Amino acid sequence: MAATMKGPGVEDVNVTFEDQQKINKFARNTSRMTELKNEIEAKKKSLQNLQDASDDLMMLDDDSLLIPYQIGDVFVSHSQEETQEMLEAAKETLEQEVKGLEERVSAIQQVLGDLKVHLYAKFGNNINLEADES
Repeated sequence: MAATMKGPGVEDVNVTFEDQQKINKFARNTSRMTELKNEIEAKKKSLQNLQDASDDLMMLDDDSLLIPYQIGDVFVSHSQEETQEMLEAAKETLEQEVKGLEERVSAIQQVLGDLKVHLYAKFGNNINLEADES
C-alpha cells in the first residue's frame, strides 16, 4: 500500500510502507538521542557538583571534622579522607555513565545518518529531516 505526498509546487512521491517505517525509525531515534543528550547534560552537571564538593573538601584545614555525605535520603558522617574517596568513586561512576551515554548517542547518529541518506535519496526536498533549532 502506498500513499502519495503532494504539496504546492512539489512533485508526486510514492510513500511505501518501508519508507514510512524508515521515517518512523528516524523520528524515534531523534527523540531518543534528544533524551540521551539531556541525560548526559544532567550527569555532567552532577559531575561538576561532585568536583566542586571535592575541591571544597580539600580546602578544609581540620582533618578531624566529620563530613556529612548524602546516601539516598540520608546523610552519613565520615572522615575527610573517607568522604574524599567516596566522592572520587562517585565521580568515576558518573564518568563511566556519561561515556556509555555518549557512545549510544554516537551509534544513534550513525543510524540517523544512514536513514537521512536513504530518505533524502528518495524524497529529495519533499522531506525535512533537519532538527528545529528553536
